[in-house]
Amino acid sequence: MTTHMDNGIKTAFQAFSILIFLLQLPNHLAFRTNNEPWLTTTETKPTPTPWPKQFHALLYMNLTTTHLQLSDLWYDWPKGRNVNIFQKQLGIVLYDIEWNNGTSFYYTLGDNAQCQTVDFGVGIPRPDFLDGAHYLGRVVTDGFLCDVWEKVDFIWYYEDVVTKRPVRWDFYDGISSHVMTFEIGAVLPDSVVQAPAYCFTEPADENASSTLAKV
Repeated sequence: MTTHMDNGIKTAFQAFSILIFLLQLPNHLAFRTNNEPWLTTTETKPTPTPWPKQFHALLYMNLTTTHLQLSDLWYDWPKGRNVNIFQKQLGIVLYDIEWNNGTSFYYTLGDNAQCQTVDFGVGIPRPDFLDGAHYLGRVVTDGFLCDVWEKVDFIWYYEDVVTKRPVRWDFYDGISSHVMTFEIGAVLPDSVVQAPAYCFTEPADENASSTLAKV
């Protein structure tokens, strides 16, 4: 029987594996010639603002399963880690700790705590992972006028025209993330990201590389 933990890990794995896939693609593969008809065009084609090397964001996520979740995202490029703390709707809290050595820990705390370790073999997304993305134009989303980019038909990224902050990003499979807060320079204490001891009692998932190859 599939558990809440299994479903949570599957969703987190899908989102992270997409970003990993983007890191491995040549930039020239990102370009297309057709613009979406509902977008307005501009005389110049801006480039997406690289992510700050450290930031904290709260994300409201609409999943393809029609369920919702909140993501407490802590991105820390200097320390080589990306942390997602997922609050599943009326469900568990899932910790997703991703490291630049390719290792990710997915675990829960408390009663019936579980953990799964996955070796992706590729580190976290670079701050400039959107380099080479195809500019689509401008559109109003979530009440903000945004520049929109698309990369390899996997991710659509919305950036506020005025503040240059990310507003939203959508994945090819329908998962949509809406940025509620965006705090540049915020750092999560190291003690929070230490995986619990029970994460080290089972071997890493050796099927990660084959799964990525099928994405």
